[in-house]
Amino acid sequence: MDNLLIDNDATWTCLKIAQLAQWALQEEVLLTPKPGLVDAADNGAHRDLSLELMLLSAQTLTPYFTEMSSVAWGQPTGKLLREKIGEIGRDAESAMLLATRQVNTHRGAIWALGLISAAAAQNNRQSDAVSLCARAGAIARLNDKYIPITFSKGKSACQRYQVTGAKEEAQQGFPSIIKLALPTLRASRAKGDSEQAARLNALLVLMANINDTCVLSRGGENALLTVQHFCQEIIDGGGVAAENGMSQLLKLGEIMIEGNLSPGGAADLLSATLFIDALENKLISRFHYATN
Repeated sequence: MDNLLIDNDATWTCLKIAQLAQWALQEEVLLTPKPGLVDAADNGAHRDLSLELMLLSAQTLTPYFTEMSSVAWGQPTGKLLREKIGEIGRDAESAMLLATRQVNTHRGAIWALGLISAAAAQNNRQSDAVSLCARAGAIARLNDKYIPITFSKGKSACQRYQVTGAKEEAQQGFPSIIKLALPTLRASRAKGDSEQAARLNALLVLMANINDTCVLSRGGENALLTVQHFCQEIIDGGGVAAENGMSQLLKLGEIMIEGNLSPGGAADLLSATLFIDALENKLISRFHYATN
């Protein structure tokens, strides 16, 4: 009887983790206005994406986040777990492409949120951001011998410009989230900014600091430096809630659309930031189940 109760609790919690992952993806795309990205106002620099398509993609991926959480529930980090998560992630990507008619909506987010979903299920007693990201990083650092050799714009940009990308960010335990995005999000809230402004500031601090391979692949090094400098100026001026903050953000959006630039890497990390923030404050901290 006790084992049945534990199984039921695990199933319920894994479903909730996946629902929060879906929520984070939806909240990221609905956040408006975002420079160069799909939002509730327009499609940014994307001709093949739309708000409806991004929301459909998030919904399509939810069962796969549930599955990643389920296989990781109470499990130690190891190659077998890494390979299981990798297999589910590839299935998720296939389902995404089928639903979107071969448009890449959330490939990077599958990697980031999938790892974090698994990390959350591994130990629901340690749900703070640092512990979650440390466990996700430990999984990411393991080799998956079944990974196929495929081309991606992100990998190509990393090789061409000699920068690290989403893979390394995860392997290092998501330092851009822990050191930049989460502190900015929470500091903005603490000083009285709206939730919209706090999330936009978190996005801007990511755009100002990461070597976004989506921007690099579309515009090269000069474009990346221009975007980073512009974002840093908005941050230094007090963020989007400051007197000229929103007008500067809108101006940046115009520049990015004109240059066909999209900070997709920053968008993925913002989704992961919102997910971790929610896991730490809304789910796991409320529901502690015995796992032995």
